[in-house]
Parts: sequence; structure tokens; C-alpha cells
Amino acid sequence: MLIVTLAGTAPTFAQPTRPMTTDDLIAMDRLSDPQVSPDAREIAFVVSELDLPNDRRRTDIWTVTVSGGEPRRVTTDPGSDFNPRWSPDGEHLYFLSTRSGSSQVWRLDVGDTQTSQVTDLPLDVANLTVSPDGSHLAVSIEVFVDCGTLACTAARLDAREQSAATGQVYDGVFVRHWDTWEDGRRSHVFVLPAEGGAPTDVMPNLDADSPSIPFGGAEEFVFTPDGQAIVLTARVAGAGEPWSTNFDLFVSPIAGSRPPRTLTDGNTAWDTSPVFSPDGSTLAYLAMERPDFEADRLRIMLREWPNGSTRPLAPDWDRSPSSLLWSADGATLYATAQNLGHVSLFAIEVSTGEVTTLLDDLGYIGAPALADDRLVFGLDHLRSPVEFFSATAAGDDLQQITRFNEPQLSALALGNHEQFSFTGAGGDTVYAQIVRPAGFDDAQTYPVAFLIHGGPQGSFGNHFHYRWNPQSYAAAGYAVVMVDFHGSVGYGQAFTDAITGDWGGKPLEDLQLGLAAALDRYAWMNGDNACALGASYGGYMVNWIAGNWPDRFKCLVNHDGLFDMRSMYYSTEELWFPEWEHGGPYFKNPEAHEKHNPAHQVEAWRTPMLVIHSQQDHRVPLEQGLSTFNALQRRGIPSRLLYFPDENHWVLKPHNSLQWHDTVLGWLGQWLESAGPTTP
Repeated sequence: MLIVTLAGTAPTFAQPTRPMTTDDLIAMDRLSDPQVSPDAREIAFVVSELDLPNDRRRTDIWTVTVSGGEPRRVTTDPGSDFNPRWSPDGEHLYFLSTRSGSSQVWRLDVGDTQTSQVTDLPLDVANLTVSPDGSHLAVSIEVFVDCGTLACTAARLDAREQSAATGQVYDGVFVRHWDTWEDGRRSHVFVLPAEGGAPTDVMPNLDADSPSIPFGGAEEFVFTPDGQAIVLTARVAGAGEPWSTNFDLFVSPIAGSRPPRTLTDGNTAWDTSPVFSPDGSTLAYLAMERPDFEADRLRIMLREWPNGSTRPLAPDWDRSPSSLLWSADGATLYATAQNLGHVSLFAIEVSTGEVTTLLDDLGYIGAPALADDRLVFGLDHLRSPVEFFSATAAGDDLQQITRFNEPQLSALALGNHEQFSFTGAGGDTVYAQIVRPAGFDDAQTYPVAFLIHGGPQGSFGNHFHYRWNPQSYAAAGYAVVMVDFHGSVGYGQAFTDAITGDWGGKPLEDLQLGLAAALDRYAWMNGDNACALGASYGGYMVNWIAGNWPDRFKCLVNHDGLFDMRSMYYSTEELWFPEWEHGGPYFKNPEAHEKHNPAHQVEAWRTPMLVIHSQQDHRVPLEQGLSTFNALQRRGIPSRLLYFPDENHWVLKPHNSLQWHDTVLGWLGQWLESAGPTTP
């Protein structure tokens, strides 16, 4: 196992000259989707660059050798180019592009760098995958299930667009999901010849989405080893879809000649992420055990292909893997998983289930891939966005491959970070992170920005975030404290489970004890000069703090937070979440939903609060933020509302991100005093 401190992975910079601004943050290049070429010499990947005049980020395909060196940009069209996939012979690089006016498949001929359009379909395509022999492509397309052709779906959409009537009739839920009003279409997997041609729906008449909506991707379906079928993830739940997490694996012939056949009907919880062993004899996938619980531990399952038995691998391993990768010999599965404030890389021996930690304490590792005897992966941490690295299969010889953001980072004074632990609720060990202010001087005392993560099954760990980035607050002169309270992930499933039914209990106690521990440990933090900030569940906790810890902070920031648990239950979309967290539907167990309802403590509120909410947030609907602001205004508490008509649960557009940061930092600056000399 390789454990490397931050200094072991960060490049050596010249003396920093200034703190990081929000303009610096949003201008960072964002690297993703590394794909190693069949000869293991090159990596194709996506770079997202800021295009501020057009209020967007543009994406292009780049390549770099596995050994490092100067990256090469291989697409330059003003449209978005993304989702690169190599042909098995390495002669072609397929990718998706919007350059034709819609998202279609394109192909780059590696030898002469010529690009050609493979598909020209009437609908957008997504989630490109190439078959093992290179003869077919798989994509996802949103279609009306009762339409037999893509043209039928396109014509129906055109007719709706032309209609003078705008009403939409619903006979069931979902009505809206994440940031979209449902229009009756489903995401289906289609297969077409690699040279182009008519695509075939491998999910005909299936009233389900694959990949899952809204966050599923190409990791949710895979060609079978012979290339003649697709294994895909889908949830067929009928009218109960919004309160079900019963995603199953299905297998369907690429010719669409038979309906998809269920592979995991014995499990009524979540099954996902299928991946075949190199010899095609074993299907590995991830599965939860408890139905209707989205934060259950994912377990690795192995199925003898095609019709053999299924067994769990490392069933007692108390981590929840997020990705799987087979070794070349099929003897090992590599997995990434949240782990004590990091995302670590693990190796699991297939024959015994023995788990070895390969890379730990580096930050967040993602998208691992094989390049002969080396592992390639993305890595970010609190002092750098994602760059690509490689290491041996044993986790040794860590080497940095790309340095896209090194010029920007070399000009910035970033705050140093540190993890510590303390005794939290119930005597459990709880972990926290702190980030020192940029240009830290231990002869000064600093105001505190107390960041509270969402989820609630989430984590504020060693991760470079593009909104809740502690470096933004460190750059403004704040000490940052982040506590991974009970309910956080990466500390074992029992710790994650501890928040269920106790939203305002142990988590609040952890936050109180964690802040006290930080103030006791770091004398340069001014605990009387602090503001608490959070989003989603973190915003809920800000509202809960307002009524249950009302004299602790000089100000509060609530982004997309829950205010009233009854109205939240009846207006959100994924009902399995509040039903699990609070013991069933509201109408069957109102006491549990009301147990920790911030709306009941409004009379105790007195701390100035900034409220932020967006029109397209259907997860925590806008009315939750408006209710919070109404309560503050009616109580006469200094408050401000920042409303985005064009954002969802997140703030994604560059200009809106600038406004978000300016408003939040301005609110802190209004209520907190700047750093001052340490009191003798």
C-alpha cells in the first residue's frame, strides 16, 4: 500500500503570489473520462474549458502518452466533443459531438486525424460504448416507448412544439425529476453497426430507463463477451417507481429479437455497474441488500456467465465501492471507495476476497483503467483539480501524467489542510478537515467558515469541489472547518446508517463537538467570529441550527435547504428517500417526519441568514427556500434571498457561479470581522 502525503503528489511551485479568486476557480480545466488505447500507450480524455463570453464550458478530446509528456488536442470544433472510446484495434477513436447541431457519434481515424460523422439520427444520442470486436456501437436515446421508430418520437416532439396548447397531462408519477418535467420519454439502449446504420432498441416496449435518470451513465450497460447481447441496468417498477430502488440487471440480444431477461430478480434492492472478466467467464456487478435505501452499502457480486451461480466477493468488507475494474488476468478486481475522508483504490483477490488498500490518503481517486502493468486514474485533492496519474498494480511508483492546471495553481496561495478526529456522539470517532487561511500567520486569529455537507450520506473530504471549495473561503481570510458527522460515507455502514430517523440528533451533536474540538486544537481560530454554511441536507442543518443552536454563529448560509418536512415529502420526486429516512410515508408516520422539522423552531430563530434557491430544483423544491425566507422576514431577522431561475439543485452556469460566490462571500464579509492579532 502506498500512503503519500499531499506534498508527495502536488507539483513544486514557485512562491505563490496571491489568493485564489472565484475567477480562478471556475477557470480551472476539468479533466475526465480517461480511456487507455488498446496498445496501452495513450490515454484519450475530455477537457472542459471555460467559455465565459458564452456562459458555458466547452469540451474537447485530448490524448497523452501513459508515460506523460505534452498532451495533444485532437478536436477543436466549437461544439462539445466528449465520451471518447477506442476501437479494439486502436485505429479509430469514436466520440460524441454536438458539432452537427445535435449529439451524434463521430469517428476520428487515428492515422490521418480525419473525422467523419457516424450517425445522423433525428434524436440526440448519449453514453457511447464499443462492442468487444468493434463491429457495433451502443448508445442511449430518449424515446417514447410506444413509438416503433426514432422518427415517430421526433415527430411527436415536433407536434408538441408546434401546438398552441401547452398543458401536459399526467396519470402517474414521476411528474418531474431532478430538474426536468417528464414528457413521457424513456432512456433506452440502442445498438447500431460501427460503420453507421439503423439503430436497434434492445429494450423494446420496456417502460424503464437505462441508464438510470438523472445520473446514470455508460457504466450501467455493457456488451456481453461475444458481442451479441447487452447487459443493462433498469428499474421496472410501474406506478411505484418514485418509491422504489429496485434496479435490476437485464440481458437483451443486440438484434432486439427478444424482450430483456432479468438476471437479478432475486434481489429487490439496487443492482448496477456490470463488467465482464477478460476471459468472459464472470460478470461482476454491484448490489445493495436493503430495498428502497439509496445509501446502502454496495457489495461486489460475481456471477458465472452466462447461467451459473452468483456469490458475493469480500462480503464483510465495510466499504461501498463506486467502480470496478478487472485485472488483465482476471485474478483481481480493483475498486474505488470512500474511505475516511478520501476516495481510495483497493485490490480484491477474486479467489479469496482478500482486500488490499493500494492507494490511500491522496485525495479522491476516480476512473481507474489498465495500461499494461500500470493503473491509470484521475486524482484531485484540496489543493488541485483532477489530473491523471499512474501507479503499478501493486500501488507503487506513483507518477503524474498531466499538469493542465499547474500554471494557474503556481500563481496562487492556497490554504494548507489537515484532518483530525475527535470523540463525537455516542462516543464514536468522528473525522473532520480544516483548511488554513491563505497566507496563514499563526500570530493572527481568523474568522471561521463552518461548512456542512449535504446528502446527508455524503462527505466533505480531501476533494477539490467547484462550489463548496474550502479554498474559496481560505482565500478570503477564513479558517475552514468541515465535520463528517454521523451519516457520512466512508466510515463503515453503521456510521452511515446512524443518521436514519435522527436527522437533528447525532449529526448536530457531532457538529457541536467537532467545532469545539477544532477551536480547542487550533488557537488561531476565533470561535466567536464564525458563520455556518450548508447545502441540501447541509441547508436543512442550517435551518435546524437556527432553532436549536441559535446563539453560536454570527451568520448562516442556506443553499437549497429543507424547511418543512411535511411539504417536502409531498413535493419532492424521489419518495424512497424521505420514506427510508423517516420511517415510511408521511401519512403513515407523521411523527417521525415531524421529529426534526425546522419549521417548528422558527420562533427561536435570530441569526442573520442568506437563503439561496433555484427554480429548477425539483429535489428540494423552490418553496422550501421561499418558506425559509418568509419565516426570516416575518421574524424581522436580517436576511437575503438569492434566486436563480435557470439552475437546479446545483449552480452550474459560469456567470451564476461567479454571482453565487460573490453573494456568499459578501454575506460573510458583512457579518464577520476580518483576521486580527492573536490575544496574548
